[in-house]
Amino acid sequence: MTRIKTFVTLTLLGGLAVVLPIAIFVMLIQWLFGQITDMVAPATQWMQAHTEFKDNLARLVVIALILGACFLIGLLVKTSVGRWAHKHLDFWLGKLAPGYNTIKELVLQFIGGGGSEGVLSGPVARARIHGVGNPLSVTAIVTSQHANGDFTVYVPTAPVPTSGFVFHLPPECVEILPHVTVEAAMKSIVACGSGSGPLLAPPALKETS
Repeated sequence: MTRIKTFVTLTLLGGLAVVLPIAIFVMLIQWLFGQITDMVAPATQWMQAHTEFKDNLARLVVIALILGACFLIGLLVKTSVGRWAHKHLDFWLGKLAPGYNTIKELVLQFIGGGGSEGVLSGPVARARIHGVGNPLSVTAIVTSQHANGDFTVYVPTAPVPTSGFVFHLPPECVEILPHVTVEAAMKSIVACGSGSGPLLAPPALKETS
């Protein structure tokens, strides 16, 4: 009886290990599609009213037009005039729109275009936001270190790291992970923690694995 129970349990867990990642991925795609659909709804309604395209086809055409516009903008910013305009637009948006620079850095890190500058270029850390004695820890990005040794860290939320929390912690609550890049940490956060094992493993153990 025990063998049968063990066999059924392990088989069920094996099935869940296959099905759950696929289900979560599909749910994430559905959520993203829903968000994109809501954003392009006005343009989709206009296209349905003035063209032959209807429903999903109209949405796909609008999304294709937006991607085409992004491509043209990408070509523009490769020119000297485009770079100048982009630089000044970034400057004024950073002044007038609080949080713009943070969102920009998060997007750049997510698509692999993050540079060495910006608010999220600091080291990745494992932060204990409830104190050293508490086993709970979170993946954080160090955004500032103060004269008294304290750290300010940003803790992104999963799976959308453009929102999160800012904590001010003493140095004993912040474990810097020098072997982890911000890009790798962001990919793990977007994946709801998947791949955290190698990130949190000690450097020596990581090299031998």
